Amino acid sequence: MAEPLDDYIDAVSKALALPIQEAWRPAVRANLEVSLRLGRLVDEFALPDETEPAPIFTV
Repeated sequence: MAEPLDDYIDAVSKALALPIQEAWRPAVRANLEVSLRLGRLVDEFALPDETEPAPIFTV
């Protein structure tokens, strides 16, 4: 039985007409796992309701 992430890789590969060689699949899966883990950190960071984006970013 395929894992949900493997199903996602197959679906996106098909939708983008981007073939994924079997040798690349572990690297693609690892990259997605890291991206999802980092995305969860951002999503879980609580911001007050009155927070607004900065109009200008400077260094």
